[in-house]
Amino acid sequence: MASTSSLLWGRASSKFALQYVWNVSRRLQSPVFSNTFQCRRRITTTPLQAARKEHNEEKTSLTIQGYFASKDRSKETFLTACDVFRDKGPHLRGHVEFIYAALKNMEDFGVHKDLELYKKLLNLMPKGKMIPQNMFQVEFMHYPKQQQCAIDCLEQMETHGVMPDTEMEQILLNAFGKYSHPIRKYGRMMYWMPKFKNASPWLLPDIAPNDAFELAKLAVARMCTVDPASTLSVFETKDVEDAIEDTWIVSGQSLVQQDLLNKHSPDEPIKVEGPFRIFLRDKCVGYFILRAEAKPRPPPLKRQEIDDVGDLKFWFTGEMQPDEEVAVSHPISVHEQEDGTILAICATGTSGRIHSCLGSGCWRIQTQTWPTYLYCLHKPVLLEIS
Repeated sequence: MASTSSLLWGRASSKFALQYVWNVSRRLQSPVFSNTFQCRRRITTTPLQAARKEHNEEKTSLTIQGYFASKDRSKETFLTACDVFRDKGPHLRGHVEFIYAALKNMEDFGVHKDLELYKKLLNLMPKGKMIPQNMFQVEFMHYPKQQQCAIDCLEQMETHGVMPDTEMEQILLNAFGKYSHPIRKYGRMMYWMPKFKNASPWLLPDIAPNDAFELAKLAVARMCTVDPASTLSVFETKDVEDAIEDTWIVSGQSLVQQDLLNKHSPDEPIKVEGPFRIFLRDKCVGYFILRAEAKPRPPPLKRQEIDDVGDLKFWFTGEMQPDEEVAVSHPISVHEQEDGTILAICATGTSGRIHSCLGSGCWRIQTQTWPTYLYCLHKPVLLEIS
């Protein structure tokens, strides 16, 4: 009986195995599986096919770069290149490559802070086709190449401080839908960029001026805000006798610094240090400081124990006790730092020689002579150049 049952089970298992193999073979011959294997065969390419593909990509990149090969680097030329690409056909094949090439050349054309051009580039994306239809397409980044291109465009805007607007949001909604990754990036930008835009108390124009004189005035005024009594003075070196160069000087000094300079001993040296750097947007300005050695700080006053009731002051008569301290410490200004006392600050049009002006007197340093003497407020002071 046992042998008969085992024989029946063996025949049943063999029949099931044959049926399974037959079903698998039929499925492999179906159109779905045949297309899958064809796709896999297409992915596997020979070295010759890979070389042909790279050649086609190089040819495409050269064709895209031809839109921006004009010698006239202006906004009008950039707009013309975008219009030519948009009018070449309804399908706009190669729009991702064109947007990447445009982003790369925007700084050369001087339009990297123009919001209208960023919107014009993102408007080249096809509308409606790339909107995800279910949650799987949303999370797995439906049309990843196009979405990443839009994110890179927004990243460049964020790098250059260009804040998007509601029209940009509508362009992204029409192209990628409400739950796409570019819309998430847009939401993060609209949350953080308005907060950082007005965080600095020193307001600057959106596009920093290219004039070095205007940049110097902005930089010196910004650094002199530590003392509200500071004033800016502009001098021309041609008005100074025996001037070597014809340039301008922007100097910043307060009344407290002038008082410290008047009280400075002629036997102690004053150092001119610099140039140091300060950045205004993407522009750099070099400046110099006039610094004296730091004065020793006064000893701190004796601290009294407030909770000690054993030593109460007799204040009814208004007379001071014999052991009560009557010394008053001199208040320390913001210009007297631990590493030195800053007496003035200036920015010049040239960096080969340092020129500056302080108050009603001028101090002039020539790098050819060392040491030299500083004539400031008609008083000679020994000078060291560091």
